[in-house]
Amino acid sequence: MKALRHEAEALNKTGVTIREADPGDAVAGVPPRWVALPETTEEVAALMRVSAEHDLAVVPVGGGTKLHWGSPPERCDLLIDTCCLNEVLEHATGDLIVRTQAGVTMDTLAETLGGRGQELALDVPLDGATVGGTIATATAGPRRFRYGVPRDLLIGITVVLADGTVARSGGKVVKNVAGYDLGKLFSGSYGTLGIITEATFRLHPVPVDRRWITAELPVSGPAASGGAGGSDSPDGLEALVAELAASQAEPSAIELDWPDARGEATVAALVEGTAAQGRALAVQTLMGEHGIARIAGEPPGWWTAPPGEDVLLELRIPPALAHTALRAITARELPARVRGSVASTVLMIALPSDVGEPAFAEFVSGLRDDLGHLGGRLTVLAAPRELTLRVDRWGPASALPLMRRVKERFDPGRRFSPGRFVGGI
Repeated sequence: MKALRHEAEALNKTGVTIREADPGDAVAGVPPRWVALPETTEEVAALMRVSAEHDLAVVPVGGGTKLHWGSPPERCDLLIDTCCLNEVLEHATGDLIVRTQAGVTMDTLAETLGGRGQELALDVPLDGATVGGTIATATAGPRRFRYGVPRDLLIGITVVLADGTVARSGGKVVKNVAGYDLGKLFSGSYGTLGIITEATFRLHPVPVDRRWITAELPVSGPAASGGAGGSDSPDGLEALVAELAASQAEPSAIELDWPDARGEATVAALVEGTAAQGRALAVQTLMGEHGIARIAGEPPGWWTAPPGEDVLLELRIPPALAHTALRAITARELPARVRGSVASTVLMIALPSDVGEPAFAEFVSGLRDDLGHLGGRLTVLAAPRELTLRVDRWGPASALPLMRRVKERFDPGRRFSPGRFVGGI
């Protein structure tokens, strides 16, 4: 108790607002002791200097929308909440650049930029997600096909390291960590290397027009090919996606919604910019060869939304193998809803919330066996603890030795989100 009081006193001396944690602050079921609410990069640095002195384990949090993603931390003393790092610091409209604090929500940023006719083209799927959380989990939406993921739009980043060092990379550089591209390293790092406090992004003008074209594919598409070993259907999903990706209409997104792997799938393509209506007609003609295609000025209701929340997986596989991945999912014979960027082949899979432990473990291991040798990677984003005890959330990672060396370089004391990431990093 004396040690706890000493640590609490040291944290309070930073001048940052500190409160005792409550049950709602738990990180994947692990409760912290305290929650800190810094307002500047310098305050985050002060907190990390105290944490280094007292060997406190720290977990960053933004909107909390993905706090249940990833493995539970081995320990969690201090939760650093970036909700008060909530200012858009600079918007250079002429240069199509924005610099923002990490706690700004993506919705707020979109509203701010939209007022000047510009946007950050990420289509983040979760309401309340913050800039920092979006980078840390490498989250992107349908338009990843054209614009990429956060690291592709990030041109500068400010982070606080485990010893309280403030490091900057990219735009408006003050101090670099020699030899490292911080933007790429911190994108998808799940808070295990440091705390993101600011980010600078490349923007795009808001398109003058948008059209969504949707078509339903009959069962003769992926579900009818008879499982992971079945033959391709030349008039099915694979052919359609290939035609759309190569189309001169240049769709910004090609999305799939498959509510039942034994039934029909809906494919939706987005065209945007000048002559959107004319390009949409060309896409409608192309899609009409595979099913009834319709054009709308609004996205489908499922657009950008994950297919579920309780048991949610992410599958990444080389784009040419989308059809193979869908057949492999069908072969598992477990009710699954599949949704995602089918041309980029980043698919989200939702399983029933009441799925049994053996069935869940068989589904995950089976997909990894079927697709791992083809370059596929299946991650368990969210699931009850009793399910995740049966499998490795992250699965094999060929780059794990390198990732461990990077972790040792940036966080040798394992104070940042220890155990949250692949391989127990």
